[in-house]
Amino acid sequence: MKIKSGYLVKEVAGTYVVVAVGKRASEFNGMINLNETAAKLWERLEKGATEDELVNFLTDTYEVGEEKARENVKTFIDKLKTAGVIEGE
Repeated sequence: MKIKSGYLVKEVAGTYVVVAVGKRASEFNGMINLNETAAKLWERLEKGATEDELVNFLTDTYEVGEEKARENVKTFIDKLKTAGVIEGE
């Protein structure tokens, strides 16, 4: 899984916002706000992280169990897929 080219995350006044650049700017008509944890997951997706790697990151970094981490990662990935900013499985 990976973030499609043409999308960046910018921090604006303590909030992380997904920004479309280049030709993606004309294709993407929305806004995605990320909290700090989601921004860290985004960084890993830019490098092609798997769902399991994202779950492991959450359980290793935060006090969260695997089941809850997997649920949160799935929700995050589903939102990105719905927005059309992610490719691969």
